[in-house]
Amino acid sequence: MSGKLLVAGASGLVGFAALRHFMGLPGWEVAGLSRRVPAGLEQARILSLDLLDRGRCAEVLGSMREVTHVVYAALYEKPGLIPGWRDPQQMRTNLAMLENFFEPLEAASPLEHVTLLQGTKAYGSHLGPVPVPARERWPRHPHENFYWLQEDYLRAKQQGKRWQWTILRPQVIFGESWGRPQVIVAAFALIPNAVTTVDMPPPVRGPCRRSCSEHRSRHRHPRRDGCRRGRHRTECRQGRCRQ
Repeated sequence: MSGKLLVAGASGLVGFAALRHFMGLPGWEVAGLSRRVPAGLEQARILSLDLLDRGRCAEVLGSMREVTHVVYAALYEKPGLIPGWRDPQQMRTNLAMLENFFEPLEAASPLEHVTLLQGTKAYGSHLGPVPVPARERWPRHPHENFYWLQEDYLRAKQQGKRWQWTILRPQVIFGESWGRPQVIVAAFALIPNAVTTVDMPPPVRGPCRRSCSEHRSRHRHPRRDGCRRGRHRTECRQGRCRQ
């Protein structure tokens, strides 16, 4: 398989990974859109473009005549997880970005496939508990979200066209993107320090008859519950636990 891929949001976690992956595949020509050149992608073809600038988008994207595949991972966010994602202005902005990107590109290029990124907020994970695992076949969660605006726009544009589309809803993404504080891997380094700041027992070791995870759940507050649990942890570490 080969083609000419355009990645919107090349400086983000998903765009960065997609761009670098396809750059290493034979038969692919790859370009990315970003307001800055991402560190680690200095060899990539990066076009500086603000997707809120409708005129500039029409000029740049309207001149692209050979794009066959699109990965759209651009995102506009506002402060605050819940208020930011429920803000109507945030929703309108994300829809406008996709429209400014897609209208001139579709008119100019022989598109074959468009990939649009969503996430678990489609299931309302930012508003309350969500059944696990979530299913794409479920009806839409009853809340306003720019995901629905973008998806409806893409569905309408595809009617009667030959190109196809896919929506991705990953639960969590592991990867790298320099200078992005949302990269979850970086948080792992903070976990040991965070654990030691609260009064939690050390990891349970030894051939316990019951699972160590069960012991961990039963022995969270050794100081509160007396010495018996402290003694149990010692026996576990020495391989003599018989509970």
